[in-house]
Amino acid sequence: MEKATKKIKVTLLKSTAGRVESVKATIEALGLKKIRSSNVLSVNPQIMGMIDKVKHLIKVEDVK
Repeated sequence: MEKATKKIKVTLLKSTAGRVESVKATIEALGLKKIRSSNVLSVNPQIMGMIDKVKHLIKVEDVK
């Protein structure tokens, strides 16, 4: 039996203008391009680390 992976929806709320390059690269790696763009991702330690780094710019919601 396969373990179901938890999914989360990440939405960009604030601009990356004026942010350091590593923050811009992290937002891009999460698949976010423009303000209010969203992406559904599987939860794993790498994704959670990226989310923690840019939590001031994004909104995270659980997906059922």
